[in-house]
Amino acid sequence: MARKLERLSAVKVKRANEPSMVADGGGLYLRVGPTQAKSWIFRYMVDGKSTDMGLGALHTISLADARAAAAQCRLLKHKGIDPKTHRDESLRQAQLRDHQSITFETCAIEYIESHQAAWRNAKHANQWRSTISTYALPKFGNLPVQQVDTEEVLGCLQSIWQEKAETATRLRGRIEAILDWAKVKGYREGENPARWKGHLDNLLPSPAKIKNVKHHSALPYAEMPMFMQDLQQMEGMGARALEFTILTAVRTGETIGARWDEIKHDLWTIPGERMKGGKEHRVPLSDAVRSLLDDLPKTDDFVFPGQRTNKGLSNMAMLTLLRRMNRKDITVHGFHSTFRDWAEDRTNTPREIKELSLAHQVGSQVEAAYRRSDLLEKRRDLMDLWSQYCSDQSGKVVKIA
Repeated sequence: MARKLERLSAVKVKRANEPSMVADGGGLYLRVGPTQAKSWIFRYMVDGKSTDMGLGALHTISLADARAAAAQCRLLKHKGIDPKTHRDESLRQAQLRDHQSITFETCAIEYIESHQAAWRNAKHANQWRSTISTYALPKFGNLPVQQVDTEEVLGCLQSIWQEKAETATRLRGRIEAILDWAKVKGYREGENPARWKGHLDNLLPSPAKIKNVKHHSALPYAEMPMFMQDLQQMEGMGARALEFTILTAVRTGETIGARWDEIKHDLWTIPGERMKGGKEHRVPLSDAVRSLLDDLPKTDDFVFPGQRTNKGLSNMAMLTLLRRMNRKDITVHGFHSTFRDWAEDRTNTPREIKELSLAHQVGSQVEAAYRRSDLLEKRRDLMDLWSQYCSDQSGKVVKIA
């Protein structure tokens, strides 16, 4: 026999004044407390155990609203989803979205201010400020703390890991502490990209064993054509993602988040929420990039899908590929510098075009005039030349007006 629903009425709800649990049916109860405070409860079974989920107080949630909420809970249960877990996760995701504008710099400032009272002296706090300001903030200080990933941290550390091992070690620990603090505060989620054991110790030499060998995080542009030949011989989605990243001069996060509906023929429009500067960025696609995209499967929303359906490639995939290619001396982010050095040395491209091609903000009053346009077609000429250079080094100096 089916359980009866909607047993309560407005009158019954009003008259229920004794401490009790009054059933409305379908798992919905009106709970009356010792002080006659009334609230709604959805009761259901999980692994053979009864679980109560609060739906809100009567003065906020009406009988009709409580029934609607209970119906939604029953639907989730029917789909095999724990209603309470689902609600908690939804609230957590909403909170995380609200915190997405919190930058690493803001977190660093708050962390230092909240901990300096426990430090031995003012000098210790100043050392924290100095190392973070000198090495971390220029790299990713204005980046939302949620977007700080392994590539960002590695790019920051590699610049001093060989020459200033002690400073670099302290810097890594301080970045890790700030990111852990940000996670506890609800500003980010996921693993800490600055952790050493089981993570960066696989990517950087032990500080105790560092030899006097100088490594460069960026590939010299003269080596790019040969590197691209080697890269094109590599199989897998990580290889194609790295090739795409190099030819479009974008960052790791922008590539792994790329979706097919963002690409229209020879133009890729990246939404502002995935950009470092928070503004929409249009990327002109060369013939080489379009050919690469034509050869990719279109079975997922993501251009470069990961192992799970409708989830992008891991942000470690391209870095791992470089390690397989025995190129521990360079990083994915370093190709930004490779492109910039090539454009500077091998073209007469105006600075604003080069900066806009890298999605950098153009800051002076004179350059502000260019911001009325993103100079898409002039950037297209530059990206076409870059693709040609990557495939066949000519050595010519070219001019883009």
